[in-house]
Amino acid sequence: MADPRRRRLRYAYGPYAGGPDPLAPPFDIRSAMDQIGRDVMEGSSPRQALQELLRRGLDGRRGLDDLTRQVWERRRSLQRDNRLDGTLQEVRELLQRALDAEREALGNEDSDDARFREMQLDALPNDTGGAVRELNEYDWRSAEARQAYEDIRDLLGREMLDQRFQGMKQAMENATPEDVERIHEMMSDLNDLLEHHAQGQDTTDEFREFMQKHGDFFPENPQNTDELADLLAQRAAAAQRMLNSMSAEQRAELMELAQQAFGDPRLAQQMARLDAQLQALRPGEDWQGSGRFRGENPMGMGEATRALEELGQLDSLAEQLSQSYPGARLDDIDLDALTEMLGEQAGVDARTLAQLERELQRQGLFERAADGSLLLSPKALRRLGQSILRDVAEQLSGRTGQRDTRRAGAAGDATGQTRPWAFGDTEAWSVPRTLLNAQLRRAGGDPRALDVSDVEIVETEQRTRAAVALLVDTSWSMVAEGRWVPMKRTALALHQLISTRFRGDALQLVTFGRHAQSVELGELVGLEGAYAQGTNLHHALLLAGQHLRKNSDATPVVLVVTDGEPTAHLEPDGEAYFDYPPSPHTLRATIGELDRLAGLKATFTFFVLGDDPRLAVFMDDVAKRVGGRVVNPTLDGLGAEVVADYLKRRS
Repeated sequence: MADPRRRRLRYAYGPYAGGPDPLAPPFDIRSAMDQIGRDVMEGSSPRQALQELLRRGLDGRRGLDDLTRQVWERRRSLQRDNRLDGTLQEVRELLQRALDAEREALGNEDSDDARFREMQLDALPNDTGGAVRELNEYDWRSAEARQAYEDIRDLLGREMLDQRFQGMKQAMENATPEDVERIHEMMSDLNDLLEHHAQGQDTTDEFREFMQKHGDFFPENPQNTDELADLLAQRAAAAQRMLNSMSAEQRAELMELAQQAFGDPRLAQQMARLDAQLQALRPGEDWQGSGRFRGENPMGMGEATRALEELGQLDSLAEQLSQSYPGARLDDIDLDALTEMLGEQAGVDARTLAQLERELQRQGLFERAADGSLLLSPKALRRLGQSILRDVAEQLSGRTGQRDTRRAGAAGDATGQTRPWAFGDTEAWSVPRTLLNAQLRRAGGDPRALDVSDVEIVETEQRTRAAVALLVDTSWSMVAEGRWVPMKRTALALHQLISTRFRGDALQLVTFGRHAQSVELGELVGLEGAYAQGTNLHHALLLAGQHLRKNSDATPVVLVVTDGEPTAHLEPDGEAYFDYPPSPHTLRATIGELDRLAGLKATFTFFVLGDDPRLAVFMDDVAKRVGGRVVNPTLDGLGAEVVADYLKRRS
């Protein structure tokens, strides 16, 4: 008979519904490249664009700016809410309690000795440190007063130890003389160890013996004398910064009181010796800094020292997060310190940014130029082009009655190969490959019957090819009117389409301002706007003509993106002539070159940006002359218009 206690466990599987997918990648490389590409096209260098991305953050993760802001907010909070004189205030209260109790006890005595003692109390120095010192040999009449005075000395000793050794304030509560003696012994052995280390002696065995004897004072468990010196120097430097942050009167008062710790000046002497050795061993620590505390919460010496130590860590984190020093990398950030200061999520965000930086480098999205500067690699430009072309395709797909613009032209014979469908493809689907892709995707848990990513098409040989010259205006007005980035996005989209779908076509990118020049895609993407007068369409057409003649077996296509009339032309000596309004010489030179390209049976499309009536009339006249057409796109629609026109002209 089956054991009734044994029950069959049943499991149900379904979509994960517990928040962000724990198996999802921590960042989106494509999204990162889109942001970097946008900044580069707006004129930033690739390095600046990468740094800007890391400052902003990605995919809901905080960037370096937000983390830095949180560091400074915590720093301000420490200084705004606290003050450093907590130990002095507590000593004053204990001293006042001792004096009040003693005066009350003396008031109950009717003797000359009681009156003399009252005079002694009245003659005490005004400063707390001096008063505590003067009372060192006083024979207290009141037990309550004696206890309050002893509490002062114990408090000072515990606070001094709490400055330098973790958890010592609580450990030395109600310390016995034997406890105090053990502290003196540890301090003496510690100073001897550091002195021998500073002299260059091998302290390996001495350190091991020291830790066996006094290791309970060091829960951090340093592994050698250097680690011990590092640990102590950080705290000693913070203690010195705490003193530097006090007023001269407070500092003198505290130093005076330190001599009364545990009723024995030896602790203060050993501390002074320790500080001197640590400053010599670790001069690079911040021994001169200070902080301005202006709050209402009084902190004891140990607490105040930890606050100064925390300020130092926050300053270090702020420098690491700024990435402003030579050779800075996100791997420099102390993630443990960041997590301790700002919480677990801050550490996760910084770690993700560092992973993103490493992944961008690993994937080869940047490359070094000859001068050492950082450039977008061809791989990065392709990714950026894919993203932009996808946006353009979505715009075109949303149009009504524009399906013909997606026709790629007549196809040739099948090559026997297949490839994933891409924007602009009209070849027949490869049904076996498409169905196989769908089956594999569904086996992975995707319930959709068919997705566009499943589609593969039969590759064919192209029967025709085109020579395309894209002429883009780079005069200052393009920058000033916000047309700079749309112009670059257009060039990227067209370049991506031709290089992936119409590989036999020849694309030439030409920029024209005061002069024109043929450029590679990377040059155009990284081109910075510069103030220069002149729209030298004549020179651009000359370069376009060279490209079309070089590819005389291809269908010639000329696409012009501009926002102004021609105001410059190229003289026979190679100098650019500029005049505004346009000179008749400039207009004749420009029209003459258009006529020559029309003689090559080139097709023209002029994409006119802006709403200048005079420019519109001029471009309409030019288009009629050469049998071209004029398009007046919006900035957001420029890329879609150029790509659609290219596909239409090509077919």
